[in-house]
Amino acid sequence: MSRRAFLSLFLASCFVLLGWCQSIPSALAMGGQQPPINQIAPEFTLPTNTGDGSISLSDYRGKWVVLYFYPKDFTPGCTLEARRFQEDLPKYQAKNVQILGVSADDIDSHAEFCDSEGLKFPLLADTTGDVSKAYGSWLGAMSLRHTYLIDPQGILRETFLGVRPAIHSTEVLARLDELQA
Repeated sequence: MSRRAFLSLFLASCFVLLGWCQSIPSALAMGGQQPPINQIAPEFTLPTNTGDGSISLSDYRGKWVVLYFYPKDFTPGCTLEARRFQEDLPKYQAKNVQILGVSADDIDSHAEFCDSEGLKFPLLADTTGDVSKAYGSWLGAMSLRHTYLIDPQGILRETFLGVRPAIHSTEVLARLDELQA
């Protein structure tokens, strides 16, 4: 390949990549309307992998809730995010916090994922996407990577969009420290 052809191909690739990067906010916006901060969080009931049948947000009144949405079990970013939450689980428990993960995967997939990764918090099956849509976290056929902090009275106190899985649990813990102070 000639140097000129290489440069043309390189520049074309850069423009494609630039266009893709600029489309990320649009894709995130497609998730829908975010529920308002300092208002009652949208109520839900979803099936879970824990054998308890289903879980409702109202089951956790009196506790803080980390409600995190993620695209798919067993994918690299989702696995990393879940592992970080699991590693920090004792810190969350000390703060009276329940972690709930939500994706469009079914309860069998969630059970396998929890077994594979040693997860000790519930994963909820939002197979229709209705709960993800209520939280503005739905993109076509999967949940977006968003997290919501809900206080013991069921009030939404914080929203995290565009989450970075490697550091997200640390960010959530820091924000919980501020909110609980």
